[in-house]
Amino acid sequence: MKKIIYGLFFGDSITYGEYDGVFGGWVDILKRYALQKFNEGSSNELILFNLGIGGETSDGLVKRIHAEMTARNSPQGNIVFIGYGANDLAIKDGNYMVAPEKFKTNLEYAIKQAKQFSKAIYLVGILPFSEKIDGVVVASGKLRYNSEVLKYNQILQEIATENQLTYIDFYSVFFKDKEALLSKDGVHPNEKGYGIMAETTRSVIDKYL
Repeated sequence: MKKIIYGLFFGDSITYGEYDGVFGGWVDILKRYALQKFNEGSSNELILFNLGIGGETSDGLVKRIHAEMTARNSPQGNIVFIGYGANDLAIKDGNYMVAPEKFKTNLEYAIKQAKQFSKAIYLVGILPFSEKIDGVVVASGKLRYNSEVLKYNQILQEIATENQLTYIDFYSVFFKDKEALLSKDGVHPNEKGYGIMAETTRSVIDKYL
């Protein structure tokens, strides 16, 4: 008997797919893939929701995750992806947008909320930044360092281990060829980068089809 399973992707502009005018970002690529598989006769229908908000930090996630999941709760199963950190680790006016300790607290709270609806929760690693913006204040006033990416990704990995969740290591996937996979702003992926993110997570989606 076919199940209807929801996939909820929480995150910032990288989840939303900003700057990808061709494919709409990695979540939208996966959305089309899941629909294609269903039309081909897949055993389950997997409906994916892109809940990425540009500029959002984990503070925003804490405020909305319960309401979002209550509104999009399939009784036959939910998959949750949580992808934050690229804004949290940014420094503005001398302060972190969300300091490491608060980042960890926020993620632990969000996971606790998600566990009320799902046993399938995935933590999404933060991408490396281009060398051209590493340690550079950009137009938005934000300052980012690749060393902070490593620090925040370590927090994500520790949380994943403590909660027996799967950590998706996009950092390692991007690191070697990051300059070719990032857009001109040095933060967001380009079309090729988003395609690789989708390809990396396709095996996760396949598990539920």
